[in-house]
Amino acid sequence: MIVPLTGSLPRALIRFLSPARGRGEERGLRQLLQPPLLNLSPYRGRGTRKTLAALLTTLVAGCTVGPDFTRPDPPRDQTYLTDPSADQTVSVPDVLGGEAQRFVADLDIPGQWWNVYQSRPLDELIQQAMRANPDVQSAIQAIKAAQQNARAQRAALFPVVTATGSGTQNQVSNSLSAPTNNPNSFIFGLFTGLLNVSYVLDLWGGTRRAAESLEATAEAQCFQLEATYLTLSSNVVVAAITEASLRAQIAVNQRTIEIQRQTLELLRNRFAIGQAAQYDVATQEAALAASIAALPPLRNQLSQQRHLLATLTGRTTAHVPAETFELDALSLPQTLPVSMPARMIEQRPDVRSAEANVHSAGATVGVATAAMLPQVTGTLIYGSTSTSSDLLFSDLLGPTVTVGGAFSQTLLDGGALLAKRRAAVAAWEQSKAQYRSAVLTAFRNVADSLRAIEFDALTFQAASNAEQAARLALEITRRRLAAGDAGILDILNAELTYQTAAMNLVTARAQRYSDTAGLFQALGGGWWNRDAEGNPFPAQRAQCRPPVNPPPPRPWPDARPMVVNAEPATQGPAMQAPATQAPAGQSTPSSVGPQTAPAPLPAAPSPSKGFWRSRFW
Repeated sequence: MIVPLTGSLPRALIRFLSPARGRGEERGLRQLLQPPLLNLSPYRGRGTRKTLAALLTTLVAGCTVGPDFTRPDPPRDQTYLTDPSADQTVSVPDVLGGEAQRFVADLDIPGQWWNVYQSRPLDELIQQAMRANPDVQSAIQAIKAAQQNARAQRAALFPVVTATGSGTQNQVSNSLSAPTNNPNSFIFGLFTGLLNVSYVLDLWGGTRRAAESLEATAEAQCFQLEATYLTLSSNVVVAAITEASLRAQIAVNQRTIEIQRQTLELLRNRFAIGQAAQYDVATQEAALAASIAALPPLRNQLSQQRHLLATLTGRTTAHVPAETFELDALSLPQTLPVSMPARMIEQRPDVRSAEANVHSAGATVGVATAAMLPQVTGTLIYGSTSTSSDLLFSDLLGPTVTVGGAFSQTLLDGGALLAKRRAAVAAWEQSKAQYRSAVLTAFRNVADSLRAIEFDALTFQAASNAEQAARLALEITRRRLAAGDAGILDILNAELTYQTAAMNLVTARAQRYSDTAGLFQALGGGWWNRDAEGNPFPAQRAQCRPPVNPPPPRPWPDARPMVVNAEPATQGPAMQAPATQAPAGQSTPSSVGPQTAPAPLPAAPSPSKGFWRSRFW
């Protein structure tokens, strides 16, 4: 007798589930359900029984419908930019923050990448944020929930064993004849104990696909946690740099106010002896008032940054962190990694999370496909019933055994199962598009960071030259004003030019620090190296699959002892004396007067350290 294994399935269903209609599925029911015909006719052969036993075992174990997950191929691009960029940025000698930054291809990223700034307060603040930030804690619990859901689904592959027992005391009506002459026979007990074993045969792999989908979801949550760690550390770094920039801008503003006060005092003295007009004094007073009015907005922004750092570290705004930051206490890393595009895709946690979502969605297609096929359930009931609990499961009465099975196949459901499968396929295609979007975003982030580092270094160079020229022009104008050779408009223009140039220099310097943090974030942040460096938070760190063949870890080229708490320099980058030589490719302007050393300007008052400090919470 020749029996085809798929003889009971509709041909239309087999054609629908074939790879030709599966849009890229690696397996179809035409291959899985139409093997060579099974010949059950008796014939001579020593391996007949073994072959039949192996085939029956395969049928019981089942197959797995739906697409098998294959990791996407890495991008073939070898660079991020259409035109090759320079190996290093421009440098500004003798100016803090003007160091050249050198790009090193495929340099491995340290797990605690923020230590390249050589700031211990920054490292301590990030560690506090990782311990107490609610977003991190939420991501940790999301991983635990996803892992437990996957374990619960995996348990469906095993039989379910339940035990039930019941006992009742019954009394028969006196109108009925007693079963015996004993008057107590109207009262009797009934006790039952059952052991129920049920098992749903996973013939088509629907349960395994469901477990596979949930396990991939747990992996996606793992990478989401790493993305949360990376985003949090980057936000803390940028917030600290912004705070340091605001403190430097406040110092520049205070220095400008001090200069304007000296100029006002000079004009008042000249007005007293009749060498200056009252208009000149009033105009300088207005300029001084405008500079003083610019201080509160800067201090307000500084306060907002302090509140942001408190929120990032899991504190209320009444308990801002004790750590404060100055630009002079942060080191600009002179070596920057540039991972190859294929390796960068392996390193980015958001891309890896999107990849895991593709895996999960593909397994869901298998779940929806298996739901359209016959379902078989086996049941075994072993029990005993007695009028006395002492006789349960005794040899005198013997057990009650029930063995059975159930077969179910949906014949008509209005197309619900078919629609669910089509929805699963659409969700699978959607996850693929989201993965491609994540890859494109990753490329754009790295390219933008590389260009920002390159061009912002040029901006810093120009800002430094402008600040030096404006400072020298201000010194010359103040001397001319004291000698009576310059008017009020000259000094006002020089003061405004210097203040603007000094502010631009501070902003350009802070932007170089922020660009560096953006590059490390765009490359993935080095989460795969945390175990090699010593994991400070083993209870909070998830073990995601590391990148394939990462570069061997090695000491960072710029490794230096971290600064514990550096005092701000007496003269910041905006208050540096003019360089004796102009930058390469430029000449010192001849219109600024003779190159005599100007009288030193008064040092800016240091911002109050204790005003922003509060008790650790």
